[in-house]
Order: sequence, then C-alpha cells, then structure tokens
Amino acid sequence: MAKSTIGIDESYSAKIRATKIFRTVVCIILCIVSVFPFYIMIVNATLPSSRIQQGIALIPGGELVANFTGMLKETAGTATNVWEAMLHSCMIAIPATVLQVYFATFTAYGLTVYQFKLRNLAWSFIMAIMMIPAQVSIIGFMDFMKKLGVYGSYIPLIVPALAAPSTVYFMKQYMTGALSVEIIEAARIDGSGEFATFNKIALPLMKPAMATQAIFAFIASWNNLYTPTMMITDTEKYTLPMFVQGLRSDAIRVNYGYVYVGLTLTVLPLLVVYFALSKYIIAGVALGGVKE
Repeated sequence: MAKSTIGIDESYSAKIRATKIFRTVVCIILCIVSVFPFYIMIVNATLPSSRIQQGIALIPGGELVANFTGMLKETAGTATNVWEAMLHSCMIAIPATVLQVYFATFTAYGLTVYQFKLRNLAWSFIMAIMMIPAQVSIIGFMDFMKKLGVYGSYIPLIVPALAAPSTVYFMKQYMTGALSVEIIEAARIDGSGEFATFNKIALPLMKPAMATQAIFAFIASWNNLYTPTMMITDTEKYTLPMFVQGLRSDAIRVNYGYVYVGLTLTVLPLLVVYFALSKYIIAGVALGGVKE
C-alpha cells in the first residue's frame, strides 16, 4: 500500500514538473515573439537603407550614429525637428495621461461609492460610448473644435482625455474588489470631506490600477497619429509620430535607416514610462495575492 502511494506521489510530482516546464517554455516563446519586433527595429536603426531593403537582419551594423546625424541633417530645414516633435508629444501625452487616469478614477469612484437613481443608466451610457469608434465622430468633433476656436491647437488632443470610457470601465472593475465602501463611510464619520476622502484614501488604494492605465493612456496618446493629423495643420506643431511619418514621404526619399532611428526614438519614452510604473503593478499583484 505504501509503495502504491509513493508511486502516485511521484507520478503527480512528475506531472507538476512537466506542467511547469511547459508553461516556462510557452512564456519564453511569447517573450521572444514580443521582443523580436523591437530587436529588429533597433537592428535596422544601425543598418544602411540599402541593407534594410534586402530583408531581415539579425546582426546589428555600425550605421547608428550616421543614421541619427543624417536624419538630423536632412530634417534641419523642416518646420519641426525631432527634438521639437518629441517636446510636442510630451506636451500632449503627459497632461492627457494625468487627466485621463485621474478623472476616470474619479468617475469610477462615484459609480462605485454613491447610490443614486440614474447610476445604472450612467454606467450603461459609458458602456455604449465604448462601442463608438473615433472615426465615426471625428468630423463632428472637428466642426465643434472649429466653433470653439481651438482647432489647430493641442487642446482637442488633451481635454477629451477627461472622458475615457474604457479607462472608467477598468477602474470600476478594479475598484469593486479593491475599495471597501466601509472605509469611505468611516472616513465620512471622522469628518473627512468627499474630495479629501477620494484623494487621500481611494487614490492610494488604486495605485496599481492607475499605473496600469497610465501606461496604456500614455502609449495611446504618444503613438496617436490619426487625431493629430486631423487636428494639427501647422507643421511647426507636429508630434513625433507625425514627424516619423514625414520621414517616409518627404524629400528624404525614404531612407529607411532614418525612419528606424525615428521609430527607436519614439519607443524610448514608452520604455521609460513602463519601467517607471511597472513597480506599482508588481506591488499591486503581490498585495492582491496575499491580502486574503
């Protein structure tokens, strides 16, 4: 009987080891698939345009500095250089990310904590807005911005971030399990105001979700090409994606080395934001795993 039990235990342990090995292999493959396009982009930034057009290269070249200086030289006479374009993207992405994450959390807080008659209707309306693509309303949005006198500025790219239904949806789902209404009620009994309760109690508990959405919001705003192309007509206000798009179509005659250098510069701030906020995500996952 003992031998039979030992055999079962060994078989079960072997299955667990096999499962772990399989999961590890799958994770490694997924990581390689995810990182490979970025690696190719960086490698192409170090190669001459003629080599890039020949096909995929896995070994970096020695043309990174030449491509970078060549791109700066070729775009020196344009209305917006790469540094100005990067500054313009920062002027849009940073405030848009802050507004989107803060007010989405604020909206989710109201829908979670407060009990009012039209709460379900408001939640349904937010869900319905998520189903409408931006392309459907862009013409009306452009006309509205012209009537307000802000067409051609950065305001239409920043202020609409106040209303981000997908972020509100994520925040509400996270807040339902992470925020205890009893804590809010206890703070009210202690005399805390509504805004103070939200800023001092709710926001700290939402840091992991806010960090996650901040990454997504910053990436979406930073990489946004469609809306800025529709709203910005002055070449001196071009964002970095618009600048990189110009590298593929202007007098540079599509030097792919320059294009990949521009793409690499576009990705670098995204990596900085991700690594700066990822610690909050990891902390939140660890906290969620042990709080019970």
